[in-house]
Amino acid sequence: MGKRFIAIWFRHLTTDRMVRSQPELKDIPFVLSAPERGRMVIKAANIAAQEKGIQVNMVVADCRAIHPTLQVFDYQPGQAEKLLNALAEWCLRYTPVVATDLPEGLILDISGCAHLWGGERPYLKELLTKLRGYGYDVRAAIADTVGTAWAVSRFGQVSPIVASASQMEVLLPLPPAALRLEQSTLERLDKLGLHQISSFITMPRKALRRRFGQGLLSRLDQALGQEYEVIQPIQPAEPYQERLPSLEPIRTAKGIEIALSQLLEKLCLRLAKEGKGVRKCIFKCYRIDGNVQQIEIGTNQSSRNVRHLFKLFELKIATIAPALGIEVFTIEAPIVEDTSVIQDALWDFTEGGNGTAIAELLDRIAGKLGVGSIHRYLPDEHYWPERSLKVASSLAEMSETCWRTDIPRPIHLLPQPETIDVTVPMPDYPPMLFNYKGVLHHVKKADGPERIEQEWWLQQGLYRDYYCIEDEQGARYWLFRLGSYDSGEPKWFMHGFFA
Repeated sequence: MGKRFIAIWFRHLTTDRMVRSQPELKDIPFVLSAPERGRMVIKAANIAAQEKGIQVNMVVADCRAIHPTLQVFDYQPGQAEKLLNALAEWCLRYTPVVATDLPEGLILDISGCAHLWGGERPYLKELLTKLRGYGYDVRAAIADTVGTAWAVSRFGQVSPIVASASQMEVLLPLPPAALRLEQSTLERLDKLGLHQISSFITMPRKALRRRFGQGLLSRLDQALGQEYEVIQPIQPAEPYQERLPSLEPIRTAKGIEIALSQLLEKLCLRLAKEGKGVRKCIFKCYRIDGNVQQIEIGTNQSSRNVRHLFKLFELKIATIAPALGIEVFTIEAPIVEDTSVIQDALWDFTEGGNGTAIAELLDRIAGKLGVGSIHRYLPDEHYWPERSLKVASSLAEMSETCWRTDIPRPIHLLPQPETIDVTVPMPDYPPMLFNYKGVLHHVKKADGPERIEQEWWLQQGLYRDYYCIEDEQGARYWLFRLGSYDSGEPKWFMHGFFA
């Protein structure tokens, strides 16, 4: 499939935006001006002002002589770029690759997208109808290259859709300005009487380079498709993404569920061919009012089980507000992982020992309680107790070491040790009493000490002497003394609780 691009030209971008916010200005001639070398110069003019003979770069004083009642407003630098970025985000409902083309255009890579709207002509018609409905005066064209689409959108007089591999014949009657050349190059071409691209396109390349520089040849090659032109999208396109437009705006939960189910089937079919599964998935709904609603899910291990993924999304569909209706649905998987053959084989099992079933159960629980409510821990290669474990990223992650079972370890370890007050009969003995959070505990049994040294390559500090303590109620605790009594009165800490 060859590349296809749309170039959109907003002929009166900033003034159209002003009319949207102030509809009373629609039929009134007005301009936007800014100071330039001591004079107020026009930077943008609306259609009504241009019909009066007022153009960009004219001096405001001269324009008032032409039309005394001309309305003049301040031009805001950077406004055009801000507007184009907002419009580019709106266009993401039509293609995942949209780039701004300052000062007044957009470039859309629509390769593989137009068939979702029934072809390029209805695709282009719907896009322009929506933009014009928002009050923007726009022209657009479709071609194999960015350069040809740009040229036809600005200077084309026939069809806005250029057939594949027809760039040459479309460009020939257009003026040199259609190639996006620098002003100095355009002036030299005009002095030589080269008023159409056909006047110089067949000239020897060496002569063109010597007279006009490499820039002219590069623009020609880009327009003809002989040199690839890179565009910078406002958002990187997700490699795993599916889109589904709707013929009529969708307003019901059932309609949203049907769209989600169809997109999941397409996405999982593609992932199955590549041996991958979803770890994170985002479902987006583009409303006709420009708002985007989205929900996302995560899984404990890679999954392409459509039924399971749909159940995870189903818990959150109620949070989607369709308002006046949703016109385009997309689903994307920003995080995917390889899926093993063993994992595939387990999907149809329902008996115990099914790792996939456990993962899917955890996904459903996390969907109700929150993703951060469930954790799996693995042992880590550290001596210091609070560093001796880590959070696993998935059920499939394997530990590099084993849990220590040769000596007692508490079932509940505090993230940070908490200070306690103790009474000790003599140094290096376990405490007889300790006060923890205002409660006094009498020690009945004690075991220890177990000395754990500081990891000097990570941090300098004192060693710890740990004791397993049981109080008169039968509760068991893990306490430690930091340092020794030789260097003064050491501090005691509570660090964990046994079952």
